[in-house]
Amino acid sequence: MNADRIAQFEKMAAADATNEMAHFSLGNAYLQTGRFAESAQSFERCLAINAEMSKAYQLCGEAMIKAGWEDKAVVTLEKGHAVALAKGDRMPMQAIAALLQSIGRTAPLVAEELETAERLRESGTFVCRRTGRPGTKMTAPPMRGAQGEWIAQHISQETWRQWIGQGTKVINELRLDFTRDRDQELYDQHMREYLGIDEEAMKEIAGAGKA
Repeated sequence: MNADRIAQFEKMAAADATNEMAHFSLGNAYLQTGRFAESAQSFERCLAINAEMSKAYQLCGEAMIKAGWEDKAVVTLEKGHAVALAKGDRMPMQAIAALLQSIGRTAPLVAEELETAERLRESGTFVCRRTGRPGTKMTAPPMRGAQGEWIAQHISQETWRQWIGQGTKVINELRLDFTRDRDQELYDQHMREYLGIDEEAMKEIAGAGKA
């Protein structure tokens, strides 16, 4: 399966060098199969096209660390941290900080912002889990099942609308066909990455689905 996915993304990236999602997906596939140098290079190509993709900085830095390129990783991660902070992308920002810490570096302090978000939650204000900022709570889940319920409880309407725009781009650029289960899963994977649905959140969703 991984070999098939890599071949698919390699073909897409070669066919259109400006397809940022193809480079992102190829970098992710390389990362998952231990091809760290190639992964980092693919993420660098992605960032050359879209320098505002916080998640790409995170995964690029991770690949660079695993490839033994710590100096390059620091530069990439510090830039990614600044981008994520400016955009309010809380999940990638925290992941980038953890990666910097893993190699003995310290990310810029953002404790004040996180404390502000916590105070807002305690006051009853809805705070989007992805951005850490106040937003509009959804009136209903955007999809069926436990995952839809989790999104409605944790993701603001504003962030969800942004994903719809990005999701359309994913469909078009990766030429997804939802009659194929693999394409549907690929779309869902991008959605989870964009919304910051990490392993901890997936455990919450799985537990809710069994309840």
